[in-house]
Order: sequence, then C-alpha cells, then structure tokens
Amino acid sequence: MSQITIYHNPACGTSRNVLALIREAGEAPTVVEYLKHPPDRATLEQLVAATGGSVRALLRQKGTPYEELGLGDAKWSDEALIDFMLAHPILLNRPIVVTPLGTRLCRPSESVLDILPRR
Repeated sequence: MSQITIYHNPACGTSRNVLALIREAGEAPTVVEYLKHPPDRATLEQLVAATGGSVRALLRQKGTPYEELGLGDAKWSDEALIDFMLAHPILLNRPIVVTPLGTRLCRPSESVLDILPRR
C-alpha cells in the first residue's frame, strides 16, 4: 500500500494533473475525494500543521461560499475557519498531498514532484 495520500477533487484540473504526476512516478496513492468523504477536524488540523502554513493558506476562494461567508475578514480565528471548512468542504483548497517526504498544497501541479520519493 502506498504511503501517499491525495485529497482530490476529480472536477479540478490541477487535482487531476497532480494525481497523474503521482501515478506517472509509479505510485498508487490513496485518493480521498474530500467532497464525498470530508476530513474531520483532527485531520484538517494535522494537514494545516504538516504543511507548515496557516488555515487561511488552505482556504479556497474561487467557486466557494468564501465571499458570501465573509471569510476574508480577519475576525475569524483558525478554529472558526476550520468550522467553516467542516460545514463547507468545498472551502478546502486542493489538491493536498501527503507523502513521507512532506505535505503540500500542490498548486502549481509540479510542486508535487518535490515530495515524491525518487526512483
């Protein structure tokens, strides 16, 4: 079993490209279609910590209720932003890839190559 997980949205071109790059590297990742199977709070917190970024860095704006919810307002704490992500999984930016070499929001697609095992 692969030690690689991709939080994937098959409707997203970038996500499809990243999945293809992983497979071209000879890996068979665990694919989590996060809109069908949203991560829980603990998983979201782990993903944020593992990327070394902020909750805001993993928020998707385009094609989401980001603006209508007023999520650009600095008043929202990380905990509140995660609450919004739990209620609206589409707010999770994608694709997020977890490998033994790191966890990364893979935008642009080629950034996944930095965390794939070398063959």
